[in-house]
Amino acid sequence: MARRLLRPRELSVYHERTRRRGVTPWVYWPARAVLQPFLQIFFWLGRTGREHVPKRGAVIIASNHRSFLDPFVIGCCVPRPMYFMAKEQLFRHPVIGWFLGAMGAFPVRRGASDAESVRTARVLLERGSVLTIFPEGTRVRSGSLARPRRGVGRLVLETGARVVPVAVIGSEHSRKGLRPRPVRVRIRCGPALTFPRVEEPSPHLASEVSARIWPCVELQWEWLGGLPPLRRAAVVGAGSMGTALATMLSRAGLEVQLGCRTSAQSGQLASQGENADYLPGAQLPPGVSVSTVGEIEFAGVDLVVFAVPTDGLAQVVAQVGDRVGRRSAALVVSKGLVEPLGLTPSHYASERLRIRGVACLAGPAHAREMVEVGASVVLASAEADLRRQLSAALGQAGLRVIASDDVVGTELAGAAKNAAALAASAAAHAGMNVAGAAAGAVFSEVHDLARWAGGGSEAFVGLAGAGDLVGTVLAEGSRNRRAGELLGGGVPAAQIRGILGQAAEALDSVPLLAERARRAGVEAPGLAALEALVEGSVAPAEWIESLRSSSAAGARRAA
Repeated sequence: MARRLLRPRELSVYHERTRRRGVTPWVYWPARAVLQPFLQIFFWLGRTGREHVPKRGAVIIASNHRSFLDPFVIGCCVPRPMYFMAKEQLFRHPVIGWFLGAMGAFPVRRGASDAESVRTARVLLERGSVLTIFPEGTRVRSGSLARPRRGVGRLVLETGARVVPVAVIGSEHSRKGLRPRPVRVRIRCGPALTFPRVEEPSPHLASEVSARIWPCVELQWEWLGGLPPLRRAAVVGAGSMGTALATMLSRAGLEVQLGCRTSAQSGQLASQGENADYLPGAQLPPGVSVSTVGEIEFAGVDLVVFAVPTDGLAQVVAQVGDRVGRRSAALVVSKGLVEPLGLTPSHYASERLRIRGVACLAGPAHAREMVEVGASVVLASAEADLRRQLSAALGQAGLRVIASDDVVGTELAGAAKNAAALAASAAAHAGMNVAGAAAGAVFSEVHDLARWAGGGSEAFVGLAGAGDLVGTVLAEGSRNRRAGELLGGGVPAAQIRGILGQAAEALDSVPLLAERARRAGVEAPGLAALEALVEGSVAPAEWIESLRSSSAAGARRAA
């Protein structure tokens, strides 16, 4: 008898019970009388906007979902029995399944179309009950809210139920393992929404209704202090990469402001609809507005992209730093080191911007190809929520994103790429063997520096390092490749910027890398020799001869 009672039941049994009986009063009300005071005291439960929950009639509570605790704390805001969906695995044990059903839960198959659950929900709403739905479809334990699914919109249209947007914050920290933790949980209910009843709503109409409901949930979420989604971005720097990233972010659905140095440049881009000087032929999307950096309202943007060379990063950070909101994030795409201390770009920005997080972008991302066919990039940040947000946005724009928490390794791999490309192209006229030796020595020494600074090796052997190096050396339009060719041909470094018309970041970063290696006690003869070439203290022929001599000495030691 006991074995038969403990045997798992078909899910349809729970659905049929909920449709016919609803909650079990002699279980529900005593349990609520105990649980509600406990939840309010143990989790310091803050409840705002309870007056917006209708006391009669069919109501759908549309809420974000952070924890298993959410249905129970939301229930503390509703003065009558509230029903909710729970994953089918919880109903495998008949005793637990019976108790959940008595408390208003019914099973749902997550990740699949579940007509049985939809039918139960419809019956409950037709009866005039309160039903809680989590439109995200699953728990999102950190970061901003996920995108809603269209199921809630369909149910609203089919039943004509009123919708109360609700946000819960803090419940994701309510337990450590299986132990509950006394953390503060807060709930905010917004005014109820109404929509006309439609017998057979189309998928498009259901999606539109879900899209109208979800911003109201986000409004409650942000009022509670939750992390906002990325809606608006400002790109500082209207060069080729800045223009490309503005285009890609617009494709991801963000409102983008592209900041130019001068009003003349912004006027030209706005009138022509393209950046004829740096990215000719690539039309700016309608979602990109062009202005000067000084005209951008940085306090109202969610993401600031610094798409300027490393030698200009300090100036723009100083220019906009006090205007950026604390809840904004920054994405730095500069490759190299920042004067005078030789800090990595994201390190420099994070020390001077009072914002929630900084990320960097690396990898073989040629601006024109990025806009036309996409690219593979590495996104690195110490903030997991920011990595997830930016990876999703860039992925939606058409980029293939590898997320990493190794910020030091990723940025120094990018600096190593530039320095190695400069060395290879400067030595190329002396032969491929010498060019390979020059690039290999510099790349290896910067890797040693990264390891000393706490970075990993993965960035160097992956897209941020080796992958980007190959792309730079092969790209005929690469600034660092062309700078190396000019440098190896005897053109002083001071004149190369004027010839290129753009910055070649390797020329600025090589001396800083060499100096940082000396301060760290990292042996870097290849960097020191390249530094001497850049600074003009050795001639190209003398530098080439030193490369051949060091290669020969290395071969003798190996023998």
